[in-house]
Amino acid sequence: MQTYALTRGTLLGKVFFGLFLSLMCAFLGVWAGTQVPPAFIGILMIVELVMIVVAMFMQRRRAIGMPFVLAFTFISGITLWPTLHAYLYALGAAVVLKAVGVSAGAFLVAAVVASRTSFDFSFLGGFLLIGLLAVVGMGLVSLFVGFSTMAELVYSLLGIAVFIGYVLFDVNRLAQQEIPETAVPWVVLSLYLDFVNLLLFVLRLFGVLQSSDRR
Repeated sequence: MQTYALTRGTLLGKVFFGLFLSLMCAFLGVWAGTQVPPAFIGILMIVELVMIVVAMFMQRRRAIGMPFVLAFTFISGITLWPTLHAYLYALGAAVVLKAVGVSAGAFLVAAVVASRTSFDFSFLGGFLLIGLLAVVGMGLVSLFVGFSTMAELVYSLLGIAVFIGYVLFDVNRLAQQEIPETAVPWVVLSLYLDFVNLLLFVLRLFGVLQSSDRR
């Protein structure tokens, strides 16, 4: 199948429109998650993981398609609900909404900078991979060893830095390189995951800061 590279403006437009649709599907998924039994959410978490693995393998051979991405983000919204509910209970709706606003603002600023600058952020790739591995490693350790407040703060800030870095890296790649139209869904999925992970670490940071204020 012949593929065509999109112009910079058209590419960015398609990607961010796709991201908007993905976030809307995730929002609907969060609402649906309030109606889904906890046991079924556990099954959907496994489905979500399988879909990520499938997307990674499919992308090497053919495009995954926007319907796949929208289905994934809807399921992702459902599986996000228990985490969001826990933060709503612990921090309150106002703090959670503030975290969403901060995450969206940071994402938007990073995306604008990455898309409008002539600077090439591709050098970040190696550093971001190391940072991501560090975040994953610390997350696994935290499952077995309780973190101190300082460790939680470092972990949260590292996660935020890594995923803001990935927004810079992914959006800058769109601005600097020619990407075929068939790759748009994969880019949308990557940016969606960047945003969701950024939001989760911002929520974690707010939780750490609020628990420190109570002491």
